[in-house]
This record gives sequence, C-alpha cells and structure tokens, in this order.
Amino acid sequence: MKHSFLFKIIAVLFLAAMLPLFLTGCAVKKYPLEKLSASSYPGFADDMLYDGLEHGILQSIKYLKRIPSESTFKFGNDSFTASRMIVSFEYFLDFIREKPSTKDLKSFIKSNYLVYRSTGRDKRGQVLFTGYYEPLLQGRLNQDAEYQVPVFALPDDLIKIDLALFSPKYKGDKITGRLAGKTVVPYYDRNEIANNEVLEGRARKLAWIKDPVDLLFLQIQGSGKIYLDNGNTINVHYNDTNGHPYRSIGKLLIDEGKIPRAEMSMQRIRGYLRDHPEEVENILNYNPSYVFFKIEADGPLGFLNVKLTPGRSIALDRRIFPLPALTFVETQRPLINAAGQIRAWTNFGRFVLSQDTGGAIRGPGRADLFWGNGLYAEIAAGHMQHPGRLYFLILKPD
Repeated sequence: MKHSFLFKIIAVLFLAAMLPLFLTGCAVKKYPLEKLSASSYPGFADDMLYDGLEHGILQSIKYLKRIPSESTFKFGNDSFTASRMIVSFEYFLDFIREKPSTKDLKSFIKSNYLVYRSTGRDKRGQVLFTGYYEPLLQGRLNQDAEYQVPVFALPDDLIKIDLALFSPKYKGDKITGRLAGKTVVPYYDRNEIANNEVLEGRARKLAWIKDPVDLLFLQIQGSGKIYLDNGNTINVHYNDTNGHPYRSIGKLLIDEGKIPRAEMSMQRIRGYLRDHPEEVENILNYNPSYVFFKIEADGPLGFLNVKLTPGRSIALDRRIFPLPALTFVETQRPLINAAGQIRAWTNFGRFVLSQDTGGAIRGPGRADLFWGNGLYAEIAAGHMQHPGRLYFLILKPD
C-alpha cells in the first residue's frame, strides 16, 4: 500500500511537471488576426475621397492578376485564393463608385464582408502606426565638388544564398554575402562602403547627391525622386540590401541622451546631425545596413511592384499578414499650420491597401502608412508614432 501510494504521488508530480510541455505542444496555433462578430465591426468612416481608394484597389488587383489564381492568403484561421481576393476587391470597388454614405457603407460591409482585427502588440488590438514618404532630392549624373555622395545600384559581386536548398530546416532563411577566394563572407557594411571605395568597379552609380544624411533617409524610405541637372527626373527604388541588420539611429540618439524620446522624429534627427557635423559619420555608421537602388519608369513602388497611393498604401509584416489586402485603419494624423508646424493631432479612419513591407515593420503590432511626397507628407511621416487599430476585410464565401 505504501509503495502504491508513493507511486501515485510520483505519477502526479510527473504529470504536473509535464503538463505545461504537453499543453504547449498541443496548443492551438495563435494567429495575428482574429475574426470579429458583425456587432464588433468598426464605424468605417473614411476621411478621404474615394478616388485615391479606387486607384489603390486597382493596383492591388493588378498584382493579383500577375500571380497564379490558386495562390492562397491567410486571414487568421481562414484562407482565400487570389481569384477570391480579386472578386472581393471588385465587389467593393463597384459599391464605392456610387459614393455611398458612411451609414450605407457600414451596412454594405456588415452584410457582405468578413472583418478581422490584428491582435496588435498587446494581444488586445493596439498597433503602433508610423509613416513613410517619398523624398524629393536634387542630384547630378556626374560627381562634382558639391555632389559627392553616390546612389549605388546593386553590386555585381553581391550574392544571395537560399539556405533551404541545403536543408529543409532552413526554410525561409537566406544570407547575403560575397566571395573571398572560395569562401562566402558577409558583404561590406555601411562604413566600408561609404569610406573605403570598396564598390569601385562593382556597382554603378545611378546619381550623385549632396548629403549622406539624405542618402540614409532615402534608404530608410525605400524610394524617391532625384531631379537631375539635365532637367530629367529619375525614380529610384529599393533593389536589395547588403544583408546586415538594420539598426535605428533614432534609438541610438535616445539611448545616448542626445534626443529625448518624447521629441524623437525624423526632423529632430536631421536637426541634431546638422548641428553636430563632427558626429555624423559615426552616427550613420551605427546602422550597418545599406540599401541599393534601381531606376524605375514610374514610382514610388511598393514590395508588390505596384505604384503606391499616397494616404492609401500601407507597409506591414508580410510574413504574417496578407499582401495585398483591403484594410481599414484607425489612428491619428497631424494638423499643420501655414508655417509647416504641427498644431494638433486628430483621430481618423481610412481604408488602405497592404502593398508594402519594411525592415523595421515586424509583428502584428506595427504598421507604416505611406503619405506621398511634399511638405505635409514629410511632416506626417517624420512625426507619426501613434497607437491605433488595424482591420482586414474579405468578401464572405457565400
């Protein structure tokens, strides 16, 4: 009896110890999108004209028609094909061409569409929204005393290796590097590229600009326009990187106490670097990642290689969210005065299209809204760091 009782105690202790592992192994996979009941749908009030939305939807349809119709996209636990996505977009587009009221639009969505909400960074739906824009720069085709910073095309010695070709356990993992003899080594970092002429004879210079700070922000934004001295304009667009991890110089300046966290913005970073030219090189080289560009006939283009729509395109983590998709966002935007100063932030809701991604946009709690170009776009993109909510819409299967 004593041995039997002791055995029972040991068994209970063993099960208690193993239970967390068992539950972990058997737990239902958590998805970054949760399906909402119709009673939980947001208001769907849009603060912009429908014209831009139509342009964005047509760009997403353009992408979907380029890929196999049976390609699937995950919305939480559900999957939908590319052909179904097209039908969903076209049905929505037909309705908004009638310029419906907010009340009619909400009724239409409630009757015809499934709505999913991002779980966010807190598992309760809160998403951090930032912004990006299209820089407009002055440049030259040839280097001179004033224009000394090259905008490089992809180097011909940069190689990418898909590790999944060597073992299934590395599926999705890739490395970027170059050959040194018979050995693959990491590609040159920002410091080596900027200061050692290591790309001479390896990468074409698409243009020359004045300021290395402008180049860094062009690389962060991913695309821009360069107005040349010959009267032409070129659209430069992200091609690839050197494979080094992106490190935020904004975080560096906060950590070193040079800019208070509450004051952090792109404009504040520019101001600090302008006032401390002796620190520029070290601060820029803190970020070893380096972007290479290509010239496009049009732009700006997102990850899906379709033209982005100002105020209507958004960058999300493509590993967990469907690109493209019809989405709805609720967050805040700035109100500026005639002097270009922010006088207030106001709440807004808007339909946008998931057409882009970004190195710093990771997880269900991050989203980056494309503002276009010009003064307002630069101000909004530079200062936007606001919480909000992110929803996805898809036509009901029936």
